[in-house]
Amino acid sequence: MDVQEPAQAYSRKNWTIEEYLEMETASDEKHEYYHGEVFAMSGALQPHNAIAANVLSELRIGLKGKGCRPYGSDMRIHIQSNTLFTYPDVSVFCSEVKTLNDDKFNALNPVVLIEVLSKSTKAYDRGDKFKLYRDITSLKECVLIDSMSVFIEAFAVNASGHWELREYETVDDVLQFQSLPVSIPLKDIYEDSGLTGAESSLFL
Repeated sequence: MDVQEPAQAYSRKNWTIEEYLEMETASDEKHEYYHGEVFAMSGALQPHNAIAANVLSELRIGLKGKGCRPYGSDMRIHIQSNTLFTYPDVSVFCSEVKTLNDDKFNALNPVVLIEVLSKSTKAYDRGDKFKLYRDITSLKECVLIDSMSVFIEAFAVNASGHWELREYETVDDVLQFQSLPVSIPLKDIYEDSGLTGAESSLFL
């Protein structure tokens, strides 16, 4: 989903976390929260939705019986150290899901986060949001999937505790997760998205 600038109605005050959670519970729309600001999240184009659905489906199949479980964009993630509440396209947990004050809503301990990049969110997801994600102590991998071209950036924590980048650029590549016992061919990730390596500008 795309994150928009703070809507006028939301930017008039500094929201507390409690106020945000109360508002979010009553809202039919999703909002991201960061340091008192509330950001409306808009819908995404068909390629974005197709890619997210494909990844979630492949992970559900590949991880069945292996101790890890993927969730879609309704799973809200909270990072206590920097206050962010957000809804990644896909999140994966490999132990019991821990939540804020055991509230069953705000998950704290994902192992993998996956974002499908849209034109309006690409810079944010690659920059500031990825920095915020790295504050999650349980996080081992963050995968950024372009929805405008066949291109994936996969960041994983190495044995030295540093983040390493692997890139995938053709439909013949296979996304190899470093922290999960599963891999996904890019042709399956981009199925029904309308994209091939030669159609990189189709949705620009």
